[in-house]
Amino acid sequence: MKKQTILTADRPTGKLHLGHYVGSLKQRVMLQNKEEYDNFFIMIADIQALTDNYGTPKKIRDNILEVMLDYLSIGLDPQNVTFFIQSQIDALSDLTTYYMNLVTLSRLLRNPTVKSEIKQRGFDNEKKGIPVGFANYPISQAADITAFKATIVPVGDDQLPMLEQTREIVKSFNSTYNTDVLLTPEALIPENKICSRLPGLDGNAKMSKSLNNCIYLSDDYETLKQKVYNMYTDPNHIKVSDPGQIEGNMVFTYLDVFCQDEHFSKYLNEYQNLDELKKHYQQGGLGDMKIKKFLLNILDELLSPMREKRNYYEQHLDEVLNILKEGSLYANQVANNTLQEVKNAMGLDYFNNSDFLKEQQKKYQSQN
Repeated sequence: MKKQTILTADRPTGKLHLGHYVGSLKQRVMLQNKEEYDNFFIMIADIQALTDNYGTPKKIRDNILEVMLDYLSIGLDPQNVTFFIQSQIDALSDLTTYYMNLVTLSRLLRNPTVKSEIKQRGFDNEKKGIPVGFANYPISQAADITAFKATIVPVGDDQLPMLEQTREIVKSFNSTYNTDVLLTPEALIPENKICSRLPGLDGNAKMSKSLNNCIYLSDDYETLKQKVYNMYTDPNHIKVSDPGQIEGNMVFTYLDVFCQDEHFSKYLNEYQNLDELKKHYQQGGLGDMKIKKFLLNILDELLSPMREKRNYYEQHLDEVLNILKEGSLYANQVANNTLQEVKNAMGLDYFNNSDFLKEQQKKYQSQN
């Protein structure tokens, strides 16, 4: 059985947070040691980040290593994973250009993810307008995926339309040029639906850097404590004796994601499991601060070893940059090989294919 190749990416617009962790990063750590995967590429997508941060390029530059530090702190291993920076792979721009001829502008703008992002960023305002690079985002993503012949792409539900567009481009290219050069990728989605879109601390639909409702993987204990203690709960649960709602209560939402039965024996041994805790809260007699302290202990247990690893790499940034440099060199080789195959399939191999000259000579000989 042929081994699979994984590709996934993050935009360097800030440090990574718990939403990233449960939605993708935790899964990546588990996948990196599995034998069925031949290559595992993780890309820092600085070009894509510039599509809606073109006025603040320093923001992207300053967050390249922040993202890489987060990768290393959670246990992603350079021995198992190839880390690289998107802008350092020239072949990706060439592939994007070739794929642009396979997709109409109207199809790009119908992409549900693109439509949602355009509205969120205010690009639908007539005065602001939609940058071409942003509308082109799905094609750029298709170039990233196909350049490394990724067969597995870990994504959240909101990114499925983007992957579907990649699949369309693969089908169109292979059909147009009568080839099988490009491979069709499959999505890998978190089984826990809450994990694929972790809500923000304020109860907003999604944890987001721009909404400032995140817990970052690099947050120190005091920052974590302040954020947990300020989390949105049940506004009608005023007194301890009041019955409480768990639906829409962010503390219980996070407990659903992060809490294990063994946490109770460590931090709240008067309960056996989360069901017992929920039942007590719903009946009344359980205060918000008690459950917040419980959640704080659980999250600190998760983040504490990450802080220690991150601290080491913060003191050895030369190592971090070298990991990215070496990974980008290897990624370049792989992407260049794919680009050459694509150009060959398209007939753009004028200097590398002896048949081209023979075809042209034969054409002119027949005319004479």
